[in-house]
Amino acid sequence: MLLAEDDYPLHQTVLPLAHVMDGHPNAYDRFWFNGYDEEFYFAFALGLYPNRGVIDAAFSVVQGNRQFSVFASDALHGRATAVGPLRLEIVEPMRVNRVVVDAPAQGLRCDLTYTRKTAISEEPRQTMHDGPRLFMDVTRATQLGTWSGWIETPNGRHDLPENFRGTKDRSWGVRPIGEPLPGVESHRAPQLAFFWAPLHFGDGGLHFMTFDDALGHPLSRSAALLPRDGSALTTHGALTIEMQRGTRWLHRAVLTMGERAITLSPLLRFQMRGAGYSHPQFAHGRWHGGPVVSDEQLNLETLDPLEYANIHVQHVVRATCGDEVGLGVLEQLVIGPYGPAGLHGLFDGA
Repeated sequence: MLLAEDDYPLHQTVLPLAHVMDGHPNAYDRFWFNGYDEEFYFAFALGLYPNRGVIDAAFSVVQGNRQFSVFASDALHGRATAVGPLRLEIVEPMRVNRVVVDAPAQGLRCDLTYTRKTAISEEPRQTMHDGPRLFMDVTRATQLGTWSGWIETPNGRHDLPENFRGTKDRSWGVRPIGEPLPGVESHRAPQLAFFWAPLHFGDGGLHFMTFDDALGHPLSRSAALLPRDGSALTTHGALTIEMQRGTRWLHRAVLTMGERAITLSPLLRFQMRGAGYSHPQFAHGRWHGGPVVSDEQLNLETLDPLEYANIHVQHVVRATCGDEVGLGVLEQLVIGPYGPAGLHGLFDGA
């Protein structure tokens, strides 16, 4: 099968571009964006799953104690970056993107433009196996940027102030998506500890990522300083985290980056299910039998913090390093035991 994109010199194998990852059903290619200040947050996610023939996207906004989301899914045709009322435009590769949502029936509309602020931090390739089977094999690149534009929610219109901060995350490869694969039961221990922290400071920012085992030892870790419009400067990083009692959500953390010790204090919580992650119905890569557009509204004060769909979160955090104060997010997904935070069971709280 040929795509129009096959006319470009982009091939990495003898296969046409429609055929990816040697046919692995969990192959994916995803865009992720967020934008935030201390009181407002939005996220946009769009994923293509060529070997499942599916595309899906979501847009989600936090205002006060409410989170509003719209989801769209359909059959994948070519390499479009639009599905239902959600559209992503690549205006200038690696620099400028536009996100448009026109879902008045679900109470959400927006027209937003992302512009890069820093260079891209390319994380090390993350490969994990489940016995003899490939569980995850991922490349991810993170970039800090700023937003302009507007958003409409059921609470009204919100015009973004100048230099509204945010993050762009591009990842692709193989990871668990869609309906479970056939075969024998999984042999992997039910344990995953993932932390991801892009942080803005006045002179640029920094980025930290780690996958840890149950004892807190890194399976994959990266840390980079990101001067404004400069290159990514690799350094050493470590995270010490304390959870809110009875939850797996952040209470306080200290991120060490080279010689810097940065205290992270949560200001606002975003449930990643609003962008499809671990959503009970609209998880990434699922086929719904045809085009689907749906919505969800969450009361953030009444959610069960230990329900599986609610464990994966991003916190907007104030980042304090001496006299310097920045703003960013700390994403966390901790399943199973994680000794450094006092977690010992599958879904127990601190």
